Amino acid sequence: MKRNDLGWRAAYLVAAAAVFLMDQATKAWAVRALRYGDERTVISGVLDFVYAHNPGIAFGQLQETGAFGRWFFVALAGMAALAVLYYFFRTPRSDDRVLGACALLLAGITGNMTDRVRLGYVIDFIMLHAGQYHWPTFNVADASICAGAALLAYDLFFEGRKRKSGVESLEPD
Repeated sequence: MKRNDLGWRAAYLVAAAAVFLMDQATKAWAVRALRYGDERTVISGVLDFVYAHNPGIAFGQLQETGAFGRWFFVALAGMAALAVLYYFFRTPRSDDRVLGACALLLAGITGNMTDRVRLGYVIDFIMLHAGQYHWPTFNVADASICAGAALLAYDLFFEGRKRKSGVESLEPD
């Protein structure tokens, strides 16, 4: 790996660390400001901040797993983080979308894993809704994971399709 490649990868990892710190800081704010039932309406009918903790996985699934579930999810997150890091270092330097997606995934995975190790659950506080429909409460780490996954899905679907059809980018590596 070239020295310049390592510099760029380090920059992506610094960005991932910044997202991780933003996640942890916003969760700390949510604990202080919202924990005792104080809800904050940001945009009426669309966005509220409410405190919730989730001992399960995405969207509140598998919440009754106890201590085994806690450490199982920590181990699963650790393996996912290692897989993302492996993919991150195997990705060509010219593939900024995938490198950015990996950085977002890594930040989100480690943010929620940190909560699970420290507390036994993940702190959620962002609630989006439209009328009677409420999206499950989430946090910055969840948003980071979703954005990273969406970027990877885009790359796999649309960019993979371009490569199969023979249409390649004319940009130099």
